[in-house]
Amino acid sequence: MARENPGWGGTAPIEVSSGSRKIYRLSRRGSRRLNHVIHMTAVTQIRYRHSDGRAYYDRKLAEGKTPKEALRALKRRVSDAIFARLQADARRAAAGPR
Repeated sequence: MARENPGWGGTAPIEVSSGSRKIYRLSRRGSRRLNHVIHMTAVTQIRYRHSDGRAYYDRKLAEGKTPKEALRALKRRVSDAIFARLQADARRAAAGPR
């Protein structure tokens, strides 16, 4: 999935490393309301064991990520899906009526 999302939802990771450790945090920039919606979507997906979001979250945990890092990755994935839908809708609107 392309990472073209400019981070309007505040889900783009920001490196806050020091020395040899590499740490990424979520941006404080962007729409806090949109970030809250994305967070609630991700948490709801994790709650249901048979959802695609839960499978993705479990896969990230199996890769050795912490629960917080796995949630951050899921939020980014949700954000990318929303951005892709917005782009598709914009392309369809630009094409005009059929």
